Amino acid sequence: MPPDTTPLLVCLYPFAYFSRKQNAIFLNGDQYEEKKRDPRLLEEKERAATKLDTGPHEASAAGSPSSAARESRKATRYLDEVGSQRIVVNSHKATSWAAAVVLTAAVASAQNPRPPTSGASARTEWAAAGHQGDFIMRNFRFADGSVLPELRIHYTTLGRPRKDASGIVRNAVLILHGTTGSGRGFLTATFAGVLFGPDQLLDSTTHFIILPDGIGTGKSSKPSDGLRARFPHYGYADMVTAQYRLLTEELGVNHLLIVLGTSMGGMQSWMWAERYPDFMSGVVPLASVPTQIAGRNRMMRRFVSQSIRSDPEWQNGDYRTQPHGLLGALEMLFMMTSSPLYLQAAAPTRDSADAYVDSWARVRMRTTDANDFMYQFEASSDYDPSPGLEKIRVPVLAINSADDLVNPPELGLMEQLMRRVPSGRYVLLPTTGETRGHGTHSLPAIWRRYLADFVAGIPH
Repeated sequence: MPPDTTPLLVCLYPFAYFSRKQNAIFLNGDQYEEKKRDPRLLEEKERAATKLDTGPHEASAAGSPSSAARESRKATRYLDEVGSQRIVVNSHKATSWAAAVVLTAAVASAQNPRPPTSGASARTEWAAAGHQGDFIMRNFRFADGSVLPELRIHYTTLGRPRKDASGIVRNAVLILHGTTGSGRGFLTATFAGVLFGPDQLLDSTTHFIILPDGIGTGKSSKPSDGLRARFPHYGYADMVTAQYRLLTEELGVNHLLIVLGTSMGGMQSWMWAERYPDFMSGVVPLASVPTQIAGRNRMMRRFVSQSIRSDPEWQNGDYRTQPHGLLGALEMLFMMTSSPLYLQAAAPTRDSADAYVDSWARVRMRTTDANDFMYQFEASSDYDPSPGLEKIRVPVLAINSADDLVNPPELGLMEQLMRRVPSGRYVLLPTTGETRGHGTHSLPAIWRRYLADFVAGIPH
């Protein structure tokens, strides 16, 4: 994975445009309703989009290139721009949402100045934003009984905590990344620029934003640090334990406004709601399902692991160069997490599709370690919050997208499981030109309004 500037491997979709087909399905207990977005908002989105420079995505969709060579160069540029996370965002500001959640706090003196929310400078400055630190836990014991003399959890924070008269932190927000991501991956114009900027929903001058790197990812302890395949086989339970200790022992946080997670982070959000039911005011899992991973999702993870483990070049984890089996594992993830609509527009011909995927594979093979990647997927084996859903005491807003191949809505799992959540609401985003398959979880311009309604309704 490219460090810091790329949010998640599973978020491969840097561009967006707007469609008139805007519907969402909500589930609250046994109640269903279908609503359409305000058409005035859609018109404003479209007007905003036409005023912006046309990106490569829109250009390729609008007309055919004059030659295969041009298509190949364009497809390569699409990949090069993934790290910059270009997207056309909604310029409409729902000030009432911001007013409902504004808290008062000063920006930490160690924090970099808050970046602007759009343009190339925003991408650069968000990438440098926040205060970084490392929390070292001595003799950390994993759920399987193994012990690591030192477990390092890297983290980034923006803003500073604000306590009420009783000493309870009231403005802390924990945001958990996906399987191959990192906390700093959220510091992009399309995520931080939409949620953390001036007068936005989680404005970093009024909120204390906490972005940890999970065990095995980012700059936290991981197999590639030196132990390789002798690194303890951690699970999601270990990752959540380390996150809780980071907050309580290192950062002095005794309460969270919300826990918000994407993909793996969404699954861990469900675990937070069950393990620490009084520690937060609300939970927002995105692109996840609160039950044991099974079916095609589990099979995909097995394919990822087996592609690496069965390769003789892996050498039981002691390889000198990345084994070729890593490429097969990456390709499996690409197919499971990509968006057909986006890829068809980005690579509309044979040659452009070949150039796109070749460039993508070269980048990922340079920036991914096989042991780390394998461990990250194997860590999900212990995940299953379904037995405790009735015990969740905090409000839950679960958001998935209809084009998510990892969590396909046709299985009906969310409808069954959400009925068991006492204060749960489920939003299924429809497939549109905005959505990016599984990677929709990292595009808050699409789901921000549901988050705003949710935050406005929970205690502060």
